[in-house]
Amino acid sequence: MISLSNFNFALPDDLVADKPLEQREASRMLLIDRSASSFDDDHFQRLPEILRPDDLLVLNNTKVFPARMYCSTSTGATVEVFLVRDRGDGTWETLAKPAKRLKDGRRIIFDAAFSGEVVDRRSDGKVVMRFNYAGDIYEHFERVGRTPLPPYIKRGRDDVDTDRERYQTVYAKKRGAIAAPTAGLHFTPGILERLRERGIEIAEITLHVGYGTFEPVRTDDLSKHSVLPEQYEISLKAAQTLNVAKSNGRRIIAVGTTTTRTLEYNFTSHGEFVAGSGFADLTILPGYKYSAIDGMLTNFHLPKSSLLVLVSTFGGHELIMEAYRHAVASHYRFYSYGDCMLIV
Repeated sequence: MISLSNFNFALPDDLVADKPLEQREASRMLLIDRSASSFDDDHFQRLPEILRPDDLLVLNNTKVFPARMYCSTSTGATVEVFLVRDRGDGTWETLAKPAKRLKDGRRIIFDAAFSGEVVDRRSDGKVVMRFNYAGDIYEHFERVGRTPLPPYIKRGRDDVDTDRERYQTVYAKKRGAIAAPTAGLHFTPGILERLRERGIEIAEITLHVGYGTFEPVRTDDLSKHSVLPEQYEISLKAAQTLNVAKSNGRRIIAVGTTTTRTLEYNFTSHGEFVAGSGFADLTILPGYKYSAIDGMLTNFHLPKSSLLVLVSTFGGHELIMEAYRHAVASHYRFYSYGDCMLIV
């Protein structure tokens, strides 16, 4: 049995970053060298100088939409609704608080132009809703929704303008994520330009970050845990760029665990990178052999989380857990708005 308790560490509350830095690129970065089993303190601003000129850097260009909404029921109760998955035809799986307010058939009202109805309460706690609207449903989400910040960032019902801008990468293009690919939050147009000037090629893929990325692991036996599939797309241009880099022996550096999961799923499914769309259905556990990527830029993750398991499987369990203890002792900032590590 692979025990989840092996991926635990003590994290003081004051190291959890609940606000972004004034400048995106000002984050600290822990450099982890797998071959030397070592790590060093550095800064994200130096990424263009740290990477090799022939590296291929792969970004996830998904775009976050305002997936957290507040509504009134037909009985006058206020309920928070968090959108989880589009089932088509205006029907969505949601997480609702308090869910007990939402009985089957109950009408929910967001505003005069946007309402819905509860059509099912599932055994896994999710509530299925059918929305009533005219036009583009995402326009209604943009109007009534709030930035889907992680639950440890407590803004209440206030939608902070800085969150709308900062909980989004500067290269976000394709709408569909309910959480940001947070390793990408450090990049600025200036950093991207410096990378290109250094000869570092940049490719973009899409994985719409869903509930599976941050769903808690509910068993101590990791072999019994699986991460929910998430929708992805790799363009023909990106697949060709990735295959050329692979065949030439160049390093492929994934920005974030979402990019990592997409590339590993696609490559292991086909033996090469193949253009197309589908659902990345891969749970990375200890013993998994990485074959698509050679490096990873990632933020610091929750104790006992599937993301920490993914990262430690790539970097090596002992080295990554030691690096995490160092990050805590050195007062690195953790989670979505926190600092990052580059593992090569």
